[in-house]
Amino acid sequence: MRILVARCQVDYAGRLSAHLPMATRVLMLKSDGSVLVHSDGGSYKPLNWMSPPCSVVEGSNDEGQIEWTVTAKAKGSAQPDTLRILIEEIHHDSSHELGIDPGLQKDGVEKHLQELLAEHPATLADGLTLVRREYPTAIGPVDLMCRDAGGQSVAVEIKRRGEIDGVEQLTRYLELLNRDPLLTSKGGVRGIFAAQEIKPQARVLAEDRGIQCAVVDYDALRGLDDPTDRLF
Repeated sequence: MRILVARCQVDYAGRLSAHLPMATRVLMLKSDGSVLVHSDGGSYKPLNWMSPPCSVVEGSNDEGQIEWTVTAKAKGSAQPDTLRILIEEIHHDSSHELGIDPGLQKDGVEKHLQELLAEHPATLADGLTLVRREYPTAIGPVDLMCRDAGGQSVAVEIKRRGEIDGVEQLTRYLELLNRDPLLTSKGGVRGIFAAQEIKPQARVLAEDRGIQCAVVDYDALRGLDDPTDRLF
């Protein structure tokens, strides 16, 4: 990966046009061929980017300033998208070999929760049975795919702490899963959002979207919470 901190101007041309005037920004050239332009604040997302596959040509304009031309691979006879980065001044330029990334690994508690709920899905809802763990979708696997007593498909997303992002994630899964006729023969796929703690805003959003919320007792699932030790 190559990282530059530079004063630059960025112009995108493609399905639309976009212009970033001259300012100091972070430029990232990743080994997969992607190019990202970041500012210091506002969002974790880049201001502009080019997804792979694309090519980067480093040259100079008539005034002798460094200019990068990033060109995306066009589909069919379409005109390719281009990103032109005019660099006025470079403050930092370094390259780093990051190696192979092992990928995102779930928190140990969250992973164990998934294992326990896969063994005991009926703790989420009466009559619920497991179909498959890590059920695949085009945007990633949903934690558990289950069936209720009536045969309706139920997608379960599990978090240690239930927040709005988790509800949005399950919403996207449900949108895709409900396009599959094999899953909807007994009615639409419904969702259960399961967590040890669910934030009030997340609960409101989930219930507004018809998603059931389930607060999970981790100790009880592990068999560590003995009801005979309780006063109430």
